[in-house]
Amino acid sequence: MMEHFFTCPYCWEQISMVLDSSEEESEYIEDCEVCCRPIELFFKFSGDRLVYFEARRMEGI
Repeated sequence: MMEHFFTCPYCWEQISMVLDSSEEESEYIEDCEVCCRPIELFFKFSGDRLVYFEARRMEGI
């Protein structure tokens, strides 16, 4: 598990979340804790190292 900070693609606030490094790749939707809009999250680990992270707007929202 590791804490990762990123910027909300809607309100531009910095968000913190805990990522599970036991999942090599993960894709899911989580609401911004500030503006409550849905964010598509994609991330990939290599061992315990985060090698890719993307947070993007949901299409049509």
